Amino acid sequence: MSASKNREAAVEIAAEQTSGAGLNDETVREYLKNHDDFLQRYPDMLDYLHVSHASGSAISLVEKQVSVLRERNTEIRQRLKALTANAKDNDTLYEQTRSLVLKLLDADSVESLYSIFMTSMKDDFQIDFASMILYGDASSSEGCRTEPRESVKRAIGSLFRGHKAVCGTLRSEELSFLFAQSADIGSAAMMPLFDKSSEGEPVGLIAVGSADANRYNSTTGTLFLSHIADVVVKLLTRMNTASG
Repeated sequence: MSASKNREAAVEIAAEQTSGAGLNDETVREYLKNHDDFLQRYPDMLDYLHVSHASGSAISLVEKQVSVLRERNTEIRQRLKALTANAKDNDTLYEQTRSLVLKLLDADSVESLYSIFMTSMKDDFQIDFASMILYGDASSSEGCRTEPRESVKRAIGSLFRGHKAVCGTLRSEELSFLFAQSADIGSAAMMPLFDKSSEGEPVGLIAVGSADANRYNSTTGTLFLSHIADVVVKLLTRMNTASG
């Protein structure tokens, strides 16, 4: 079939589909959506379809399709690159968490547990600021930080939201209390220490901070921090039971 006859046939098909109704842009659009093989059956029509290019000149539909596919391919590569980088970060974080848990299991006292956590946050995780606060008499324990429960509630009580982690930019007074220093801390993540099996009151908290205000935010994952908190709580409970 010649090109002219192909075009005539295409016009006849369109006319049949729109009999009784005026032919308009929407009608053509819907027809092409419902007949996605139209241009395969009438490939010569591609020569008559042109779209504007960013340069201002007209390009054929085929060129436009190639351009769109190239853009999509670039977007997919960027997404894949981001996913790969995220996977590598998670692998590293998993290994760091695994190493910390094994070290914590060797702790023979609360003071040792505290020291292992703080050292690992600094040396292994490369965290700018770290904190572990256990509830109790501030003068009753050496080698770890303890604070009365009421003092903690007065200072940062608004951060406790149903035993969940809190991430983001905190108030300067909250940061000063959490990390016991007035350094320039941009953002932080805090996780209460509580026994999930008993739904009891928290026994303390752990927190990490960064000089980067965007390091910890509402979209930051806290799975590993939560896992570390669970291990710390179990070990604290075991130690307190043994000493009692």
